[in-house]
Amino acid sequence: MRRLLIAWLSVCLLAATLSAGAATGRVVKVLPHYLDLKGRHTLSPSLYDRDAYQAQLRQHPEQRSGMRFDVQWRGRGAAGTTLKLRAELRGSVKGNLPSQKILETEVKVGIAGTASRWTSLKLTGDDYQKIGEVSAWRVTLWEGNQLLAEQKSFLW
Repeated sequence: MRRLLIAWLSVCLLAATLSAGAATGRVVKVLPHYLDLKGRHTLSPSLYDRDAYQAQLRQHPEQRSGMRFDVQWRGRGAAGTTLKLRAELRGSVKGNLPSQKILETEVKVGIAGTASRWTSLKLTGDDYQKIGEVSAWRVTLWEGNQLLAEQKSFLW
């Protein structure tokens, strides 16, 4: 009986070490924000003021200079594992065919390996002018060529 228990524990430990190499991840939340001409998405730290300012920027496109996508993601794996956070955007410029833009950045899994983090991806300048009004987006988390997680807008 004792040998059986030791053998079973050995198999469990071996299985745990073999599966520890692959990273897993999750895109928890995506917050798209318009940026004003000074690069701000809000005028004060209040969430109410942020939402009111975003409504104002939504109604007045001439006051916008770009967009920022704040992404909350969670990665699990070996500490220091490098993942790729990608935002794919679809927009429409008046009178033209739909346009697309991809924003990417590398992110690292923290020391604890499971903490969630926030990362910002910005679309500004000529890129923002070329894509026009963003109508749909998809944010994905990648390890190499393997898709770990995604979150997309309703119209994607």
